[in-house]
Amino acid sequence: MALEPAKLKAMSDDELDTEAGALREEIWKLRLQRATGQLQDTHKVRRTRRDLARIMTVRREREIEAAAGGKARR
Repeated sequence: MALEPAKLKAMSDDELDTEAGALREEIWKLRLQRATGQLQDTHKVRRTRRDLARIMTVRREREIEAAAGGKARR
């Protein structure tokens, strides 16, 4: 289940942080399972990493908007 960008943009910063933490933990567990040979769906690691990247992108977009909002624009 891939996270949709529209849903991520609707989430608050705290919700994004919580989701990012959960995904980081999930990635760690999946990597451990892959290393021990217990992981059946190996593509799940990649999908989870991409979901985390989507969250990090939304967070960075917000940081840039906040910084640009504080400065005078040309």
